[in-house]
Amino acid sequence: MTKAGSKGGNLRDKLDGHELDLSLSDLNEVPVKELAALPKATILDLSCNKLTALPSDFCGLTHLVKLDLSKNKLRQLPADFGRLVNLQHLDLLNNRLVTLPVSFAQLKSLKWLDLKDNPLDPVLAKVAGDCLDEKQCKQCANKVLQHMKAVQVDQERERQRRLEIDREAEKKWEAKQRAKEAQERELRKREKAEEKERRRKEYDALKAAKREQEKKPKKEANQAPKSKSGSRPRKPAPRKHTRSWAVLRLLLLLLLLCVAGGLVACRVTELQQQPLCTSVNTIYDSALRGLRSHDILRWVLQTDSQQ
Repeated sequence: MTKAGSKGGNLRDKLDGHELDLSLSDLNEVPVKELAALPKATILDLSCNKLTALPSDFCGLTHLVKLDLSKNKLRQLPADFGRLVNLQHLDLLNNRLVTLPVSFAQLKSLKWLDLKDNPLDPVLAKVAGDCLDEKQCKQCANKVLQHMKAVQVDQERERQRRLEIDREAEKKWEAKQRAKEAQERELRKREKAEEKERRRKEYDALKAAKREQEKKPKKEANQAPKSKSGSRPRKPAPRKHTRSWAVLRLLLLLLLLCVAGGLVACRVTELQQQPLCTSVNTIYDSALRGLRSHDILRWVLQTDSQQ
């Protein structure tokens, strides 16, 4: 066995055997990393140092059979501490450990364990016991291994449960995404159909308008011959001299009124004895006789119908 006598010197020069005693060497985490250079070391004593943690490289010493880490300031062991599968004797007395890594359950060769004077979790402390003698330390190793195996099983079960929950959540999320995508596809399909229907209606409307435009000239062409054929009589064109005739008739009416007034004056008043009235009365009597014979009336009616 090689034992370190002081802090000085090269640590690699001290690690020249399979049994290494580095107790009371005032080591910290940095020089402990150099232990990885001796992967075939079987016995290692690191007790009574100021170690607060072990580097992950330390777990590469897979040939260790006996390890003494007592009277340090370790707060936890490396997560892959279970790689030390050949470890049979482990002394963790008087540290600051509360729990052990789950990989501790892989130390199937462990036969002796001391966890006294650590602020252990109450459940773990009850399982470990007092370890006051060889027998109790062996029982401690056995019970702690069984406890850590149960913890490992529980954690694995919990991991599987969470994994299953995550899978279910992922499936629900995927189902929700599929439903959302299907809804979006249906919406796009409906919008596309509505757009197609709108365009079709616009096309039909334009086509109908075009047909109406094409029919209008035909209707006008068909209506023109009807008016020529006489199926519907056309109103006679207004006479060119209608206004002249109206003026003439008005003058004639005025003249007749004057004549009638003079006639009444000549026949009723004292003026009938005057020569002018005598002539007027004679003309009146002649006209009256002519009207009675219908010749003048017939002439007037015939003239009006010809006009």
